[in-house]
Amino acid sequence: MKRYKGFLLDLDGTIYRGNEPIPEAVVFMEQLRKRNIPYLFLTNNSSTSPEHVARRLEGMGIPAKGEEVYTTSMAAATYLRDQLPQGAAIYAIGEQGLVQELEQAGYQLTAAQPDAVVVGIDRSFTYEKLAIAAKAIRQGARFLATNNDAALPTEHGLAPGNGSIVAAVAVASGTEPVVVGKPEPLIVDYALRKLGLDKNDILLIGDNLHTDILAGRNSGVDSLLVYTGYSTAADIERFCIHPTYEADSLTQWWEAYSPFLD
Repeated sequence: MKRYKGFLLDLDGTIYRGNEPIPEAVVFMEQLRKRNIPYLFLTNNSSTSPEHVARRLEGMGIPAKGEEVYTTSMAAATYLRDQLPQGAAIYAIGEQGLVQELEQAGYQLTAAQPDAVVVGIDRSFTYEKLAIAAKAIRQGARFLATNNDAALPTEHGLAPGNGSIVAAVAVASGTEPVVVGKPEPLIVDYALRKLGLDKNDILLIGDNLHTDILAGRNSGVDSLLVYTGYSTAADIERFCIHPTYEADSLTQWWEAYSPFLD
């Protein structure tokens, strides 16, 4: 086991389940803060702001600041800054978190001849929005998706995720998007840029082989799969996605890891 300078942390299934904090994760976070080890909460959720995510964590008794959260809306804005000048026209399908990040990045949100179409989760998605997006992409607009998650876990079970909307736009436009969220490497690369750390210095921690652990593999960073959420040990062999480490809980892993810090 190696010593890491920072951590990228998934949220649901890793730090909390639904509206309940995972006790072992709370202890783990206390250790990171005690030792001043930098970290970012890394989420595919594009619908809300980093500050809102931090307030939700605070409500669960987990100290957090907006600056410690990195969302796919932030990753989308970063990608566009690398590709388009400020003031470029963007057509956004998405909710407040995406709209806020794009506006703060200096883009003009419009349906009229956009330079890019950005698709995030939108629970008010309509045929009209689909038609506008498809037409713009067919006319040359870039196509960017915050993530490609097919399903979204809710208290009532699985609901259609952003990947369902992205698929509709892709079929209608005849174009596949650039995806910034997990398991694609862009969001990890941008988070590393924000932390100022190298790939060899980071451990990505999550509960989902198909998003978190695959993001680690695609990005070339080490990963830890914790069995407090979605994936199981049997899934590793079934899907041939192998984390660097695996543990029943974050405290179990910390007990093995912490001696390397002394």
